[in-house]
Amino acid sequence: MGKTIAQLKRGEIAIIKDFEETDVPLKLLEMGCLPGNIVTMMQSAPFQDPIYLNVNGTHLAIRRETAQKINVETYV
Repeated sequence: MGKTIAQLKRGEIAIIKDFEETDVPLKLLEMGCLPGNIVTMMQSAPFQDPIYLNVNGTHLAIRRETAQKINVETYV
């Protein structure tokens, strides 16, 4: 099993690889959360939910539950 967005540390950069499930919210896809795009973990809210991300210049806040379904590969 690979790394997910939920496992990224603050400031860590990764590339979205694929999704655990096929029912990823359409809104995420429309905002650029697509395989091959670069994602940067910006910060976590108190109690670690939601997670604030930068995906190709777009700032997103997603629930940790959703972030656990998005597989990434650490960008070096």
